Amino acid sequence: MKKYYVSANTAEGFVNYIHSNVEELNQVIILKHPSHTLKTSIIHQMIDYYKSQREIEVLLSPLGKKYLDGVIIREKSLAIINDRISTPDLAGAIEIDCSLFMKHRPVLDTDLEEKFTYYNEEAYKNFATGLKVHDDLEKIYINEMDFERADELADDVIQEHVEKREKQRFESKVYHRLFGTNTVDGVVNEIPHLIENISTVYYIKGRAGTGKSTLMKKVSKACENKGYGVELYHCSFDPNSLDMVLVRELGLCIFDSTDPHEFFPNREGEKVIDVYEEAVTPGTDEKYESQINQVNREYKSYMKQGIVELKKAGEYLEKIEDKFGFSKKEITNISEFLKEQIIQK
Repeated sequence: MKKYYVSANTAEGFVNYIHSNVEELNQVIILKHPSHTLKTSIIHQMIDYYKSQREIEVLLSPLGKKYLDGVIIREKSLAIINDRISTPDLAGAIEIDCSLFMKHRPVLDTDLEEKFTYYNEEAYKNFATGLKVHDDLEKIYINEMDFERADELADDVIQEHVEKREKQRFESKVYHRLFGTNTVDGVVNEIPHLIENISTVYYIKGRAGTGKSTLMKKVSKACENKGYGVELYHCSFDPNSLDMVLVRELGLCIFDSTDPHEFFPNREGEKVIDVYEEAVTPGTDEKYESQINQVNREYKSYMKQGIVELKKAGEYLEKIEDKFGFSKKEITNISEFLKEQIIQK
């Protein structure tokens, strides 16, 4: 079972990468209903049904750990997703109106919905301001960078793990995902789960602006050029930046192992690449210490406030969810309908 995110709360607002993850599938089923609890319950039933038969991919939700965005069963070329992440470009998707199976029709509370939206938007504003402050931190290190050495670090990984591998006959498939995000539960990630069965894992250490994302993009491009499938995990703070590249066919993973998702190697095959040590002018931390500390404090204050706003949004989401009533039998009826009438055998 794989677990990851395809949507996130970021400095650019709500982002959604569902398309690249389901575009090759024969069947995409969209669960339509205002209750995320209802849709999550259906998804859980489908997971329980398929998990012993097939490899499944669980799409976690940025709404919090109580909710799910969907499930993908690639062996069946099937996805079942929450309508919150459906997009107009999901050609041929089947929409199931879950309210048709319910005794009580859903009634929306527009006041609560508006408050939920308002506090989410306030969170995004704080994250966006935090990103602008973070740019000041990047400028400090960019001015002290040896970019040629940084390029060499990427080339070393490519030469060791990619160049000597045979070019595949098929075009590379690239999946866009996230390994974590900002939620009502705080900042969460699934890194230990994602890397546990990968034979070679590079933990990238460094500072803001030291080229960690650029290094990963170069490794990703080299793998794509060889025709290997690539999982790109975007940064849930700045989605234009990469936080992880995972290439299962090569048993290779390279990820940004810095706060707030800092980890350290603990088994054979795991290595550290410290871009600060390798490509930044020695003494940079000390030279700009007071400036760095000031910018860090300011940036983190906006991030913390963003999480506070998400928690407020979460409180209103709970009030919204409390308005909807449904029984376990109704959930089972929908699940059985999907299995017997909709899902291709």
